[in-house]
Amino acid sequence: MKINNRDYPKQKKTIIGVCMDGTSYPYYEQAKDVMPNLQRFINEGSFGMVKSVIPSFTNPNNMAIVTGVPPKLNGICGNFYWDTELQKEVMMNDPKYLKVPTILSVLSQNDHKVAVVTAKDKLRKMLAHNLDGICFSAEFANQATLEENGIENVEQGLMGKERPGIYDPYISVYCIEAGAKLLQKEHFDVMYLTTTDFVQHKYAPGSDDANDFLAKIDHWLGELDKLGAIIGVTADHGMQAKTKVDGTPKVQFIEQLLDAQNIKTRVILPITDPYVVHHGALGGYGTLYLEDKSQLLDAKDYLLSLDGIETVLTNQEAVEKFELPGDRIGDLVILSDASTTIGRTPEWHDLDKVKEGLRSHGGEHSQEVPMIFNKKLSKEYHQKLKSGTSRNFDLFHFLSNGF
Repeated sequence: MKINNRDYPKQKKTIIGVCMDGTSYPYYEQAKDVMPNLQRFINEGSFGMVKSVIPSFTNPNNMAIVTGVPPKLNGICGNFYWDTELQKEVMMNDPKYLKVPTILSVLSQNDHKVAVVTAKDKLRKMLAHNLDGICFSAEFANQATLEENGIENVEQGLMGKERPGIYDPYISVYCIEAGAKLLQKEHFDVMYLTTTDFVQHKYAPGSDDANDFLAKIDHWLGELDKLGAIIGVTADHGMQAKTKVDGTPKVQFIEQLLDAQNIKTRVILPITDPYVVHHGALGGYGTLYLEDKSQLLDAKDYLLSLDGIETVLTNQEAVEKFELPGDRIGDLVILSDASTTIGRTPEWHDLDKVKEGLRSHGGEHSQEVPMIFNKKLSKEYHQKLKSGTSRNFDLFHFLSNGF
């Protein structure tokens, strides 16, 4: 079946796409002693490094993965954006912003049994758009209904326990466990399981907390493997420490700084979402709208002079380099270096939530992520995975064609 100009033939075995939010390869490398199942996938299946979409945030990458195409085509370029029609800053979690159908929805309408579990409810509406199947969030598992989610009584009937809170590391474990328990009960053709990155925002690779979390994830990946599924594990983005030597957040408040240069702007930070404890709306990517378009080059030159600001692109340059939708990204796109974040003004952010040990993402330094399969790919797809040109949004194309 062709979806968004890519082929997705039906497989005999269940195919499962897993998006491990914020999990760059060092997490797995540092946890290999407690992740025997994933290590077996890497050693006996297939493994390569791929690139996420920019901005390396949750919504753009999850929606790229489930549409198989970049933001320029699917329209989703942030968790948050400036809606020029409404003249309002809004969360980009409404299906109306999608420009193409998802792979999941089309397959569900064409003789495929589909189930989706997301840790964060912010993704659920877009993942569930036109989906004829199961789609619920671990965050609000207690509220799932047959009419809205295709399933009810998740906590007691499926899981046998209450869901953890959204800031509990084990809500992501609950998400993968839910996938395993669904598949234990009945056959599905396609599943998508996508976690949250609270652990990765708070704990570095190799830390006891990160490894304990990953060990529990590994158990449920093993259970999915035992059920005979073809599993592909990737990530929406990586994660870096974004701190000064003293451990405080390293931020360039570009709206405030430009204002001091008499350059009036509206800065949009597409990392913004309801989960401010994770990152305080500070990430490595931002976009801005100029009040006076004639100041574009002055603004660009000034921003490039700032410590930690690595790349500044015009709208058209960003469209070409990062395959972004030009009508949704402003006049300039700004990316920071690996240790710096981009802010608006100090007052706009709740810095108390991230005053120590800020870890975040958004730019090119968070773009490289692993892609791991529990089975060996065919020679053709193995070469594609090892080529260095594959993307995380190729996940379902590999799952559907590579075995």
